[in-house]
Amino acid sequence: MEIDEQLKTPLFDAMVGLAESRKVSFHTPGHKSGKGISTRFRKFVGPKIFSIDLTTLDEVDSLQKPKGVIKEAQELAAKAYGADRSHFLVNGTSGGIHAMVMATCNPGDYVLVARNAHKSALAGLILSGARPLFFHPAIDENLKLTLNVTFDSVKSAIDSHPEAKALFLTSPNYYGICLDLERIIPYAHEKGLIVLVDEAHGPHLKFHPDLPISAMEAGADLCVQSTHKIIGGMTQASMLHAKGDRVEPITLTNVLRFVQTTSPSYILMASLDLARMQMATEGEKLLEKAIRLAEEARGKINRIPGLVCFGKDIITNSLFSQMGGFDVTKLTISVKDLGVSGYRVSQILNNRYNIQVEMADPFHILVIVSIGDRRDDLNRLVDALKETSKEFYSKNNEYPMEKVGLPLFTNRAHISPREAFFSDHVNILLKDAKEEISSEIVTVYPPGIPILVPGEVITDEVIEYLTMMLALGAIVDGLDEENKEIRIVKK
Repeated sequence: MEIDEQLKTPLFDAMVGLAESRKVSFHTPGHKSGKGISTRFRKFVGPKIFSIDLTTLDEVDSLQKPKGVIKEAQELAAKAYGADRSHFLVNGTSGGIHAMVMATCNPGDYVLVARNAHKSALAGLILSGARPLFFHPAIDENLKLTLNVTFDSVKSAIDSHPEAKALFLTSPNYYGICLDLERIIPYAHEKGLIVLVDEAHGPHLKFHPDLPISAMEAGADLCVQSTHKIIGGMTQASMLHAKGDRVEPITLTNVLRFVQTTSPSYILMASLDLARMQMATEGEKLLEKAIRLAEEARGKINRIPGLVCFGKDIITNSLFSQMGGFDVTKLTISVKDLGVSGYRVSQILNNRYNIQVEMADPFHILVIVSIGDRRDDLNRLVDALKETSKEFYSKNNEYPMEKVGLPLFTNRAHISPREAFFSDHVNILLKDAKEEISSEIVTVYPPGIPILVPGEVITDEVIEYLTMMLALGAIVDGLDEENKEIRIVKK
């Protein structure tokens, strides 16, 4: 990777040049460089942003068929990330996941899917007509945490299902726990599988030696990353990277034309161009600072009574030792010994201390430390956690957290996700849904891992788990607006 070449930002430069040319616009968008934007909006964000809110024009190329500055920007991204080809995504990593599955699988093909996959992987299967073969992640009962799949579990799934065409993995997961990709990918390729990796939380891994190996470096065929989640992309701005010839480039390009808008946001694409340049030229320095701040905060949090924030040291644990590494910029803070849920702690931090965390689950809160954080921000978090600990630790609190379980992901599939989703359906009360077949993806969001997949049989355990999550204050996606009814396949 040539650093001087990576200083280029061809798309952004073309956009600025066009904005500064002050050409008369008789094309979309209708606000005409901000002249038609409401005064309140323009006053808050300033006028310049509207001058680069552009449409497909000769000067700034077309995402649907790039041959100019977008093509050049994507080629620079491929070089920076170690890919053969890279594609800009403007509807988030979810759209990229849909494209990966659809470009790889035909209707009826089987895909090995780690059961901790995001709901968008299931949507990709529904869109493509492919059928999932699920296998399960390891669970740490002490930490009350779903880890990730191990090499042995992947190998067993591959060996048990020679009919599978592709392998879909998530690495890192939401908590920063990575797979042993350097063992998994070669074995999958040896068995003839195409390897797809949801690397939404790993767009930074390539750019610092102390972080786990990235999917492209490990040899994945396709991976998709949320540039907006960890580094300098704007929300919805992601990238899809491809390597090798197991997936036809033209097929992937054609699928992307189907799943992406024909009116992409040039502002989002410019943020991808600039985020790539920033990481390629100064990423190691920026990430070094983020890693140092995260480790400092982790040490302070671990000295607060009732809180645990695991780090690299936990990799010696028997289960963690089977993972492929850990992204230390993720602070997963266990609050279970406080006797209150992660949801409650998240609300306290937000409402009382004006601190917003990335997500909460029954036992944890998750904090992402990125290149945009400062030491003062983390010190403020630590101080707020100290006060929260004083309030709850060693007190008799309102919810017995020892009764809260983890999702087991052992539901029996009755029909395929596509069949269930497009079947005639009815809504019934969740409490009455035992032994019915779900026609909806039901998740606790975030992290968006399906508790129920369309086509799976609803059990007492699932009903109890979802009821408990609602009682704790979780957001459950896939139920009705009142969180009382679920959509099932009509008999």
